[in-house]
Amino acid sequence: MGAFAASPAAATAAGADPLAGLTVINALGGLNDPNLDEPPRAAVTPRILRDACASGTTAVNVTIGFVAGAMEPFQHSVSEVAQWQALIRRHPRDLMLILSTADIARAKAEKKVGVILGFQNAAMMGEDASRVDIFADMGVRVIQLTYNLRNQLGDGSIVPEGRGLTDFGRAVIDRLNANRVMVDLSHSGRQICLDAARYSKQPISINHTGCRALTDLPRNKTDEELKLVADRGGFVGIYFMPFLNLSGHARAVDVVAHIEHALNVCGEDHVGIGTDGGTTPIDDLDKYAEALRKEHEDRKAKGIAAPGERADTHPFVDDLRGPDQFRKLYRLLAARGHKPARIEKVLGLNFVRYGRDVWGA
Repeated sequence: MGAFAASPAAATAAGADPLAGLTVINALGGLNDPNLDEPPRAAVTPRILRDACASGTTAVNVTIGFVAGAMEPFQHSVSEVAQWQALIRRHPRDLMLILSTADIARAKAEKKVGVILGFQNAAMMGEDASRVDIFADMGVRVIQLTYNLRNQLGDGSIVPEGRGLTDFGRAVIDRLNANRVMVDLSHSGRQICLDAARYSKQPISINHTGCRALTDLPRNKTDEELKLVADRGGFVGIYFMPFLNLSGHARAVDVVAHIEHALNVCGEDHVGIGTDGGTTPIDDLDKYAEALRKEHEDRKAKGIAAPGERADTHPFVDDLRGPDQFRKLYRLLAARGHKPARIEKVLGLNFVRYGRDVWGA
């Protein structure tokens, strides 16, 4: 990986930071502070920036644009892309917009946090696949085809009918391929994932998921999906989410188990992490319980809550959160016998490889 390579000896030396020299990519995460009310416009605080930097994150795919709700999808998405572009410009010492894998290397060298702009729903395409061109030109580098529900491209993970990729979905993938934008099938139903992996001329990703063979919930992917994506050169990111355990209270051991299962199914060159969370932790979990209850009620009202979500399930892994989450994961994987070279791939180099294949150098 050239500029992305690190020294395994340095990473494993007694008392050393295991992330020293490593490229750490969160394939779906966030730059946010869950202790604060969600701001009306894109914003970061000094604490958010400190925690992201302290975590060792080289780059993170942040969700922007329309996901669900009453807002007009296209207008809302254009507005949020513009807001994030402006936010990155306001913080040039800390943040860098990622448009290519070369930018990831630059972010690492300059000790900045790279920001990858991504969508978790393609509903903003309306009936015009050429809108992909607009968003690609604006710097969006990842577009997920569906959220949990049905849209004009196909069915999300909680739609019982499980409709596959539509003709419009194929037209959108054609534009994504032409613009070298990642095709993400997180949150999708099984059939649309299989269809997209077979149809896309470029490899696709599932940037944040778990393994259904271990935890049979709709947000997790079957071995059939995981293997097909990997066999076609794609990328699979394992999340730090309640869906990793049927109890709804996933632990670090569950994250490791799902990573190991994905490695067995996909091979060590195709698995990474997409935590679906940030690096600033909740300060008061008791106080957070009420906010979580309200958020869950809102998701149920919108029809987007997935099986495995409840008012008492945290949307993160309690013992794998905060600025040290990636260091702890490194040590847990090392304790399981995984060698430094494999752990480096999981923490970032596999995403870099996939990014180079889709975005180019």
